Amino acid sequence: MHISEIHKDLNSGSKIICTLLLLISQVMSSQSAQELFEKGNEQYKLEQYEDAIQTYNQIEQLSVTSSSLYYNLGNCYYKLNRVAPSIYNYEKALLIDPLNEDAKNNLVFAKRLAIDNIEALPKSVLQKVDEAVVKKLSYNGWAIASVVLSVVGCSLFMLFYFSFSPKNKRLFFVTSIICFMLLVTTSILTFKEYSFAQNNLEAIVFAVETKVKNAPSLNGETVFTLHEGTKVKVLDTIDNWKKVKIDDGKIGWITSDDLKMLRVF
Repeated sequence: MHISEIHKDLNSGSKIICTLLLLISQVMSSQSAQELFEKGNEQYKLEQYEDAIQTYNQIEQLSVTSSSLYYNLGNCYYKLNRVAPSIYNYEKALLIDPLNEDAKNNLVFAKRLAIDNIEALPKSVLQKVDEAVVKKLSYNGWAIASVVLSVVGCSLFMLFYFSFSPKNKRLFFVTSIICFMLLVTTSILTFKEYSFAQNNLEAIVFAVETKVKNAPSLNGETVFTLHEGTKVKVLDTIDNWKKVKIDDGKIGWITSDDLKMLRVF
């Protein structure tokens, strides 16, 4: 056996070992996360909210995230009357799963604890449709729908190809075309929502009260004041300042330390 062949065998063997170790670590991590999740749930039932928060945070440190995890964290903070963290975690739960009705309902209650009552600008018809239909699923949800439609569409086309009955051929052909049309639509929505998630940066105000300036400087003029729990859209960043926009259209600069970005990936 040549030395080059020995090296190839060693390399392939090391790759297999690394892959097995990675799989084992992932399985152990998921088991540990599940145990921690159950422990956190028990602590919550016993009204040990601070302990439950610490336990749930350990799960996040394992890089294991889910809508249920952030929903439970939001519940813990809500029980402790901590406005900003409760809203922050409910929002994160909805970023992962926009269909989490429990998180939606509890977010409404959590927002009632916030001081700022900002009236949103009127939405156009397209914005309402986008919110009512497209935003019902995250880009992961639309991606899954695309995969399912591609499998179904291919299966129907194969049935059309191998079918001998003219009636069945027409049926399978039409349904496969419909599936492929829906596939194109869901693929477009997947890319749209992914781009939106990447570019639409939002944050929650964590400072009890913060002055929003007209320029990224402490010497800037205060244009309005925000309080903990308010969600803002981040438009730009300069040094330790972020340009933000609130629902009523007002824009200003706020120090980064007073915000916590809403990101789950």
